[in-house]
Amino acid sequence: MKVAIGNDHAGVELKQELLEHLHQMGVDAVNLGVDTHESVDYPDVAAQVGRAVVRGEVELGFLVCGTGIGVCMAANKVRGVRAAPCCYEYHARMARQHNHANVCCIGSRVTGPELAKAIVTDFINTPVDEDERHCRRRDKIMALESAE
Repeated sequence: MKVAIGNDHAGVELKQELLEHLHQMGVDAVNLGVDTHESVDYPDVAAQVGRAVVRGEVELGFLVCGTGIGVCMAANKVRGVRAAPCCYEYHARMARQHNHANVCCIGSRVTGPELAKAIVTDFINTPVDEDERHCRRRDKIMALESAE
């Protein structure tokens, strides 16, 4: 599996820990984030990760900022992205299983490294539920992109 991971200045340390964790899992992770604490605009990083997912360059994306909220909002503006803020493993499992989320957003200031690693693991390992009701709802979410 190949994934992309991006971060802003608030997520440097957590992104590095997650990169190491992904490597230990045998996952090929592309680092699209920053490696310094110099202020950057998280929408730029979120767009880069989201576009990599939508173009099929990677299967899934991970984004880290202070709360996970800003990168999630920005990533969801990229057509085809279904980003979810994940604070717990349950969020990661439900986002993948029921909503077919393709980008997981984590807050470095509100999520410790061990919990973040568990979230990433569950997001990767949870299969998408192809039950008709979940597919119907995902289709409705995606249809909102072309609505006024």
